[in-house]
Amino acid sequence: MFTGLVREFGRVERLQGSSLRILAKHKPSIGDSIAVNGACLTAIEVFKGGFVLELSEETQRHIALESYQDLVHIEPAMRLSDRLDGHIVQGHIDGIGTITKITPHSVGTDFFIKVDSKVLALCVPKGSIAINGISLTLNEVLDSILRLTIIPHTLQTTLFRGYKVGQRVNIETDCLARMVQHFLACKQDSTLNQDSKLSWAAVDRILGSY
Repeated sequence: MFTGLVREFGRVERLQGSSLRILAKHKPSIGDSIAVNGACLTAIEVFKGGFVLELSEETQRHIALESYQDLVHIEPAMRLSDRLDGHIVQGHIDGIGTITKITPHSVGTDFFIKVDSKVLALCVPKGSIAINGISLTLNEVLDSILRLTIIPHTLQTTLFRGYKVGQRVNIETDCLARMVQHFLACKQDSTLNQDSKLSWAAVDRILGSY
C-alpha cells in the first residue's frame, strides 16, 4: 500500500528481461514492495547504491514501459504508523494515458490526459487519481480526457516538470471507486440473470440490498 507521495527519484541503470536495476538512496530488504512510476514491484536483489526489481510479463503489458529508461518516481510501501498525506494507492495500474495538452497558468499548470473508457468510468471530478505514482486531484472529467492542475510545488518536485505532449503515463484510479463499480456490476448481473431485463422489481431488489 502506498500514498502517492514520491520519496525520491531513482535512475534506471538497466531494464533487461524481467529485471529492473535502479540506482537510488533507498535501501530496501529483499521482498519489499516499492512503487516505481506507480507500479508496485518487488525487490529481488539489493546492492550498494541501489536494488533490482522484478517485472512480470503481466506488469510489462500494462505499464508505459518506455518511461522506465532514465529517472523514475520511487515510493516505498507505507507503514501503518505513517501519515496518509496523499490517498490510498495500491500500485495496481488500471491503464495508460497520453498527455494531449499542457497549459501553464500564473499559479499551476493544467495537464490534459486522454484515457480509454474503462479508466474514464472510474474517474470522479474532484476525486483522487495516481499518475505515474503521484497522488493528484481530478479537476475535470471530459468525454475522453482528464484535466488535472499541478501546483508549482508538485511540478518542481516530480518528473511532471519534464513531461511533454504525447508522453504516456501510468494511471491508477481510486481503489474505492473500483470496488464500488465491481460490486454494483456483480449485483446488477445477478439481478438481470433472474429477471432477463431490468424491471421495477429488479430495481427494488437492488435498492433494498443497501
